[in-house]
Amino acid sequence: MPRLVATIFGQPERALGSAIIVTAIILTASSPHFLTASNLVNLVEAYSVIAILAAGVFVVLVCGGIDISFTATAAAAQYLAATLATTYEMPVIPTLVIAAAFGTALGALNAVLVHFLRVGSIIVTIATSSIYYALLIYITDAHEIYNLPDWWAEPVVVYRTILASGDVVKIGLPTLVMLAVVLLTHFLMKHTRLGRQVYAFGGNPEAASRIGINVLGVQLFAYGYLGFLASVGGFIQAYRVHQAVPTAMAGQELNVLAVAILGGASLVGGKGSMAGVLLGVLFLAMLQNGLNLLGISSYFFGVVTGLAILVSIVMTGYAEKRSTRRQHIQAG
Repeated sequence: MPRLVATIFGQPERALGSAIIVTAIILTASSPHFLTASNLVNLVEAYSVIAILAAGVFVVLVCGGIDISFTATAAAAQYLAATLATTYEMPVIPTLVIAAAFGTALGALNAVLVHFLRVGSIIVTIATSSIYYALLIYITDAHEIYNLPDWWAEPVVVYRTILASGDVVKIGLPTLVMLAVVLLTHFLMKHTRLGRQVYAFGGNPEAASRIGINVLGVQLFAYGYLGFLASVGGFIQAYRVHQAVPTAMAGQELNVLAVAILGGASLVGGKGSMAGVLLGVLFLAMLQNGLNLLGISSYFFGVVTGLAILVSIVMTGYAEKRSTRRQHIQAG
């Protein structure tokens, strides 16, 4: 039994996959509407923005940092894009490029502050999140933008089919963008030199610095990439609700962090995978959807999320202690 527990706890993706299977069985038995193609497709699309943001947070966590300003960055980039598209009638490509560059710049600013102030990243990003939100509300007077152009508001359906049951299944732009982001992030982190440097720096910053890794460059990439994906997430969120609201993304920080942490990204850096992040997205999406189908209050979801994070941290800590103990034994 101890060996079985150690094996499961040492593999976050395996543990999470097992939890997903058990949860799916329970929810399917409790509600016949859960395990249907239309519900699952809608579930993926509903959590597409969370997945996009979690991909960026995952990179920062692997780098050894914690950034909670991404919702403020997403809101700011979203509102900038909406202003350019409506007030100035800017075409789609320039609008997206400028908004993405703006989000990347806000993320890079976090990297610069973390690097030169030598202060914990969570403290820095709490401060920048407050500043970004305050400036956004002040400049916009909390005004909402509803009249998005057709190229932004019109639904984009990549695939559509009608099942024998009569249900219509549609795969739209949010799902397509989410998949592209997941594949891009996986490629960058697993198949590029820069991605390997992020893992190395997150695992042991001092050793990484001694072997010549550009610390500031790695941090600029990690935080800048999160800023870029925040702008993408902000665009998709506005696409889904057909409006740009300065505070639309506020309060999503915990859900996004939970997804990355549940997927095995260590809070001390150097570990994690996009496969784990995807499993984290699926697990939280299933939980929330299942609670809704069972008629349980949405407020209870916060309890479940908090407990899931706590259990994941305990599991990760156990695995890291076990790994350290094994290394000491081998060295001795």
